[in-house]
Amino acid sequence: MAGEPMSYAIKECYYTLQGEGAQAGRAAVFLRFAGCNLWSGREIDREEAICRFCDTDFVGTDGPGGGRFVAEELAAHVASFWPGGGSPYVVATGGEPLLQLDSPLIDALHDEGFEIGVETNGTIAAPAGLDWICVSPKSTAELVQTEGDELKLVFPQSDAPPDQFSGLAFDHFFLQPMDGPYQSIAIATTVDYCRANPLWRLSLQTHKLIGIP
Repeated sequence: MAGEPMSYAIKECYYTLQGEGAQAGRAAVFLRFAGCNLWSGREIDREEAICRFCDTDFVGTDGPGGGRFVAEELAAHVASFWPGGGSPYVVATGGEPLLQLDSPLIDALHDEGFEIGVETNGTIAAPAGLDWICVSPKSTAELVQTEGDELKLVFPQSDAPPDQFSGLAFDHFFLQPMDGPYQSIAIATTVDYCRANPLWRLSLQTHKLIGIP
């Protein structure tokens, strides 16, 4: 019906510390949106997906703090996780958050006092009003969002070499070693690349290293 408010599908919502990139160590509420445009999230589809190395469950709304919400409800839900004090910060992630994140929700989160960061694959243009944009390019997917605060490339991706992104309008450039059975090789390769190309900085998933969500 016309005029009905948007209902956002949320996989999970929780409070933790940002584990990677330029905001590593900062307290944040993580708001994980369900759904992605580069993979269905089902293992049966992984080999045919554009992004094959995702390690995140973004299917459904059954995670801790998950559900369906309209904008004001969701902003209040996010605010309920913040312990008070400091600079309230929410990270919209996924899946692909820009399939859902829009102006009404951005306004509602700002009204609750939150600075809003987004972690996106960059295939959808970011709406106005976001406070921090982190783009993580994936394989051969067309990159639409070509500017922001942080570009974080999972490395190595044979069809997404870092030099094709180095001239884009980002303030920070990170390489993050690909997780998985060959992670030790990926770490060594990433370290070598950052040494040889100092525009790029090493990003580690510190939340996994120290065992927090």
